[in-house]
Amino acid sequence: MTRLWRRVLIIGVLLLGAAGAALFLAWQDMNRSLDTPLALTQPELYDIRPGSSIAKIAGDFATKGWLNHALYLRVEATQAGLAARIQAGTYELKPGDTPRALLRRFAVGDVKTYAVTFVEGASFADIMAQVSTLPGVEAELRHASPADVMRALGAATEPPEGWLFPSTYYYHHRTTDRELLSRAYRQMREVLQRHWEARAKDLPYKTAYEALIMASIIEKETGRADERGAIAGVFVRRLQKGMRLQTDPTVIYGLGSQFDGNLRKVDLQRDTPYNTYQRDGLPPTPICSPGEQAIMAALNPAPGDALYFVARGDGSHVFSATLDAHNAAVRDYQKQGRER
Repeated sequence: MTRLWRRVLIIGVLLLGAAGAALFLAWQDMNRSLDTPLALTQPELYDIRPGSSIAKIAGDFATKGWLNHALYLRVEATQAGLAARIQAGTYELKPGDTPRALLRRFAVGDVKTYAVTFVEGASFADIMAQVSTLPGVEAELRHASPADVMRALGAATEPPEGWLFPSTYYYHHRTTDRELLSRAYRQMREVLQRHWEARAKDLPYKTAYEALIMASIIEKETGRADERGAIAGVFVRRLQKGMRLQTDPTVIYGLGSQFDGNLRKVDLQRDTPYNTYQRDGLPPTPICSPGEQAIMAALNPAPGDALYFVARGDGSHVFSATLDAHNAAVRDYQKQGRER
């Protein structure tokens, strides 16, 4: 081998070594950059719009100083087979998150999720007020009338009260209030229909809606699961016998903003469509959103002969089959409860 070729070979080896060293150093820098936590002091939301490419995301990360080079995230996405799997949505980036870990979250669509619980016994107005304050919800119906809200939910002929099912709902960032309320409405219809089809025989309801009205009264009368069936039994037997329901929660609902927290005798004598001391049968609409247990009780009331009940003052009730026995119970618990 001539001296020239020997020099060429040596130079080639040196160049390859230098290139290899450079590649090794670049590889080390890429991995350090991909595994370095983002420079965040608090959580931050990051939007990936539909159609966004890995190049766009990598460029954003580099611009924000979260990567040394945009190419690093593109290389990682290609090597891991994730480049074409990035899903649109809003993601929550937290201190401690790394670009490599986030890339995998983007690929599985682990978007920002919230939870909201509509409680049993809440009114339509309560739920609408709650929804208006939820984080991540875009308002479409905030200033809509109750009738317009129901129209937006595809239920233009339904009165609004009682149709939003109490449950915990999970939703993504930028969900609209209409979408969230639609889920609650559909859930109530499904639950009500399912239990209506499995109802006991000889109930005094012509429609499932009447059962929903009864369930709302049961929901407001007791929070005790072990008493819902008995409460339902009392009200069902009263309807069957042509007796008035005489239940305070309906009177309170009918008073609306005039109710100051203290139900008086004069209130029981004030006639409204919801005063079941003054009017026969069920009120015209539900008085709240009942939970599934109250719906089940309304459609499968406990057997018995009780026609009256009075609160003990500890959340439970005394049930009586005769007016004399009821009056005696009222005398015993007059400081804790009041006649139904």
